[in-house]
Amino acid sequence: MSSMPDTDHSLAYLADAEPAEPPRLLVLAHGVGGNETNLAPLAARVPSDTVVVLARGPLTLGPGQYAWFRVAFGPHGPRPDLAAAETSRQRLATFVGEMQAHYGVPPTATVVAGFSQGGIMSASVALTRPDLVAGFGVLAGRILPELEPRLAAREALHSIRAFIGHGRDDSKLPVDWAHRADAWLTDLGVRHETHLYPGDHGLSPAMQDDFLGWFDRTTRHAG
Repeated sequence: MSSMPDTDHSLAYLADAEPAEPPRLLVLAHGVGGNETNLAPLAARVPSDTVVVLARGPLTLGPGQYAWFRVAFGPHGPRPDLAAAETSRQRLATFVGEMQAHYGVPPTATVVAGFSQGGIMSASVALTRPDLVAGFGVLAGRILPELEPRLAAREALHSIRAFIGHGRDDSKLPVDWAHRADAWLTDLGVRHETHLYPGDHGLSPAMQDDFLGWFDRTTRHAG
């Protein structure tokens, strides 16, 4: 994969070699304190007919450490910087559109997904801009309750699919967030799969397997 600066696009990113005619696009977003290399092992398992783009969060926390927004943890749970989260949502949505134009991939063949905070951002983009993607993946993440006023119309949300994967013993984002996401997506009429796995806050091989299977089913007949 090759690293691209953010001078020509809304975000810095890593991208794999371009297929002659890429029929599918997968944009992956890392978690807080990580960087665009974190999901490279998952990217390496994606079928070769798919362009995989690993996006870097716009907020610098330290050398090689980035985020999409800052978050504080208190007795009532995580408290995100909502202004920064909204700015990153807009930038990631713009970036997805830029990658679609660059690689010639339509929204119906595009999925945005991420780990932890990257999953939060993926859900935020897809649920507010369902016209941009075929679906989204939340891997050990959550859906921000504060997103509700910005949600797209229910009729538009019926066109997308979602994947929720979470560890049963997640100590960073308790598994209840997966249950909340499942219930909310059901209420919104978003077709989705929810999978729970043994283990803590991580991206297990089983979660990767299930996500990649879902990705293939979601985009197989797109184009």
